[in-house]
Amino acid sequence: MGELKGKTALVTGSSRGIGRGIAQRLAADGALVAVHYGSNDTAAKETAESIIDAGGQAFIIGAELGVPGDAEALYAAFDQGLSTYGAEPGLDILVNNAAISIPGHIDEVTPEDFDRTLAVNTKAVFFIAQHGLRRMRDGGRIINISSAVTSTAFPSTIAYGVSKGAVDAFTLTLAKDLGARGITVNTLSPGFIETDMNAAMRATPEAHAALASLSVFNRIGKPQDIADVAAFLASDASRWITGQRIDVTGGSML
Repeated sequence: MGELKGKTALVTGSSRGIGRGIAQRLAADGALVAVHYGSNDTAAKETAESIIDAGGQAFIIGAELGVPGDAEALYAAFDQGLSTYGAEPGLDILVNNAAISIPGHIDEVTPEDFDRTLAVNTKAVFFIAQHGLRRMRDGGRIINISSAVTSTAFPSTIAYGVSKGAVDAFTLTLAKDLGARGITVNTLSPGFIETDMNAAMRATPEAHAALASLSVFNRIGKPQDIADVAAFLASDASRWITGQRIDVTGGSML
């Protein structure tokens, strides 16, 4: 532990689920973590408190994503949080985790659903990275959270798949652009992960077993399974890896 001591990380959507797991792991490795939330400040406070109780460093920042000026608002809160915390300005690790998924087949998705999905999952990621690079120190890390839906067809979440496919393409191009600064850019693509947001999908023993069977390990993934890989990508050990989409599905649907 301590590989990230002296580093500052921003994890979007880290009040719950995968984002919370990543924030906790980066803090455990020594980073000062900005815990971002869109609307649930109570959950964000719980994440930050869990980090502090474990001996880590964290502060919370709130900003709604997918609306005009979202990146500017996010970084205004981030800069203020660093100042209040007494930390040096700047950013070392950016994890673009926040996302939404509005279900629907091609004939069910409305223009409003499509625009909202891309606004949060794609446009916000682009401009959060853009503004973050103005603060990011050379040798920094950008980790984008994508999804298994970019390599396996899920017609019932087609808009979500489109939005995440764009994130994969963005990662590849941005990695090329930032190589001269020593900044790595990679994507993590999780499969089904056990979070409170999808509890209804695994409410019965039969449903739980069906989802577990997707993985060669016959279990449902946990946020820590993703967080551990994110911690590796945030560390110096990953310095020779960039522009990659890393499958973290537990061998799902091989």
